Amino acid sequence: MIEMKVPSPGESITEVQIAHWLKKDGDYVEKDEELCEIDSDKATLTLNAEASGTLKILVKEGETIEVGKVVCTIDEKAEASAKTTAKEIVKQQEPAQQEVNAEKKSSKPAPQKEQPKQPSYPAGIPSIAAEKIMKENSVNAGSIDGTGKAGRITKADVLEKLQSKPASKASASPEQNGTPARNERREKMSMLRKRVGERLVAVKQQTAMLTTFNEVDMSAIMSIRKQYKDKFKEQYGVGLGFMSFFTKAVCDALQVFPAVNARIDGEEIVYHDYCDIGIAVSAPKGLMVPVIRNAEGLTFAETEQQVLELAAKARDGKISIDEMTGGTFTITNGGVFGSMLSTPIINPPQSAILGMHNIVERPVAHEGQVVIRPVMYVALSYDHRIIDGRESVSFLVRVKQLLENPVSMLLGGQDGVKMLLGL
Repeated sequence: MIEMKVPSPGESITEVQIAHWLKKDGDYVEKDEELCEIDSDKATLTLNAEASGTLKILVKEGETIEVGKVVCTIDEKAEASAKTTAKEIVKQQEPAQQEVNAEKKSSKPAPQKEQPKQPSYPAGIPSIAAEKIMKENSVNAGSIDGTGKAGRITKADVLEKLQSKPASKASASPEQNGTPARNERREKMSMLRKRVGERLVAVKQQTAMLTTFNEVDMSAIMSIRKQYKDKFKEQYGVGLGFMSFFTKAVCDALQVFPAVNARIDGEEIVYHDYCDIGIAVSAPKGLMVPVIRNAEGLTFAETEQQVLELAAKARDGKISIDEMTGGTFTITNGGVFGSMLSTPIINPPQSAILGMHNIVERPVAHEGQVVIRPVMYVALSYDHRIIDGRESVSFLVRVKQLLENPVSMLLGGQDGVKMLLGL
């Protein structure tokens, strides 16, 4: 009998929550097969079978358990009998299969009998992102045919199902028997959501947080993207987004103003000569901040590739603890949701965070004339205990200058666009 214990997701984490069982009690499992998804206050991890055998579940979904405790057992002795049973099932299906083959050879076409699908892990089990959308829209897993690996329901499957719903159902009146519906539902808060809330409240209470604002004319960046985005995508396989420009500009400004890249540790200030940039991502289970290591040395293509990879992992709940710890500065983009202006909250133990917002065409004064330009408001929230007003404002102005004239500021010449993008 193999006892499966909760692995340690990382230092300082003492308990976790069983988010979702991927197998049922009594199922036969193969070695290294995923058994369940486990939530900690930082990330989601999976528990894999250490041996082949029959699964016995000891902890239910939603329960909180200490790290190192037993969540299930695997009976290795059941391996032989399980395999024998599987062979018997196959033999029993052979006559039926022969009848189907005979019908196919018949001169008169007959409607083909649909063979019952054999359950295959993890058929009918939704991914984390898919499960969230299904709960929000009250979609039953049994009504969706999964197209993922081994029949798993993906996010795309759920979205396709929602789009195919009749319009009459989507626009149905909430009234029932003439009385407006007043339904409520309760869901247990995930450990990640609770932890994020605690950290944000602590930042407001324990730091001297202040926010400074500026506006950026995005004309130059948008012109570069328009001219080179197709060639960039063809050469590197990723799109040329705004995040790589902002990451590059931030890294340059952090090296000029090192206090913005520092943190407080007790009575000391810790300065970093490297830039580990956190990118805030809105995931189904809450806000996650994967970190791009040594971003100051990456090319535009390498930055875009890492942003794409880490964001996908975060949204799918597959990101590791190591990929979310150790950042020195964070960038958050509320503009993707339509935010015009906001005051982002610092991601501790960092001392500053840059907020991006949506791009809107606005009238601006340029060389004595009023012109229409694509403008983005940017916000820098910082800890006033370590960063002075002069440094914070100067840092944001530096970022603005780099973004408005990226080629000359980063390379010192107007003919260096291809060199800037690595084309």
